[in-house]
Amino acid sequence: MNEIWKNFIRSQGAVLDGERVQHFGQPAEERRAAAQSNVLADLSDQALICARGADTQNFLNGQLSNNMRRLDATHSQLAAWCSPKGRMLVIFRLFRRGDDTLMQLPASLLETILKRLKMFVLRAKVTLEDAGAELVSFGISGPDAERLLREAAGFVPGEISGCETRDEITVIKIAGPHPRFEIIAPTDSAMKLRTTLRSTTTPVAAPVWNWLDIMAGIPGVHPETSEAFVPQMANLEIVGGVDFKKGCYPGQEIVARMQYLGKLKQRMYRARFEGDALPRPGDSIFAPDFPGQSAGTVVAAQPAPDKGFDLLAVIQISSAENGELHLGSETGPKLSLQTLPYSVTPATRAE
Repeated sequence: MNEIWKNFIRSQGAVLDGERVQHFGQPAEERRAAAQSNVLADLSDQALICARGADTQNFLNGQLSNNMRRLDATHSQLAAWCSPKGRMLVIFRLFRRGDDTLMQLPASLLETILKRLKMFVLRAKVTLEDAGAELVSFGISGPDAERLLREAAGFVPGEISGCETRDEITVIKIAGPHPRFEIIAPTDSAMKLRTTLRSTTTPVAAPVWNWLDIMAGIPGVHPETSEAFVPQMANLEIVGGVDFKKGCYPGQEIVARMQYLGKLKQRMYRARFEGDALPRPGDSIFAPDFPGQSAGTVVAAQPAPDKGFDLLAVIQISSAENGELHLGSETGPKLSLQTLPYSVTPATRAE
């Protein structure tokens, strides 16, 4: 988080722990607001890598799970960067700003991923840089989010994953239980737009926005789960993050084999549990049909607006179908599976 934005967001009531905004003084009310009304979210837990240069498209297309040749100024897309074994190192949201390609990822992974990705540039005419000093991100969600943002910014994209940039302000429409938009802009422009929106919304921090991701079934990769999942385990192809016809990238053969041979045994589900402690990415899930070993892994978890915790977890399909799941141990708190906004089925031969 750059210092100008840090001081600004603190002046707006943000409570920080280091570089991370925890809440805006009333965390329980902020969570309830996200479920029912209009919220304005600080997204300082997200980082941006800027890729630029004549070979950017070809370079990224040879590294990521989605087709970079389909990325343009009018839509964003998710994509995974995988290990040679097909395991996701990170999930990016990619979008264009002029001639630049921006890659959004958790700030906790920025240093590791940027350093590793630069190793593969070799002679390609591509530069990769942390864009955090230039650009900041925040989000708006709620029943009136589209109207409020249109009145304040003058435009909004019309479709999920749609992207539009005007006057250096980029707006991306994100899936969610309510209309939801992410705004990426230079610091000065972001401060002006956020100030305009502040009077008609409840300010919230990234954990509340991450809860909205959980409700939308949007997966993420964190340091604790880097290299834990192939894309299909986290439903990435369902939410548009994999192109099976685009050609080679690290791990592509394993990802394609998983799809075309139908060997997938785990999927990502949404669940709830009534416990006392927030689960962490990487925490284990147990089930009777896998005695003595883990039957699943937490992808992300956040406090629910009313009580308990909502989470996404990659779980053995057989265990999920049997319905008895426990967090942390074989006798840990029971998980209750919840519906996702899309169908979760075993990966089968692609059409």
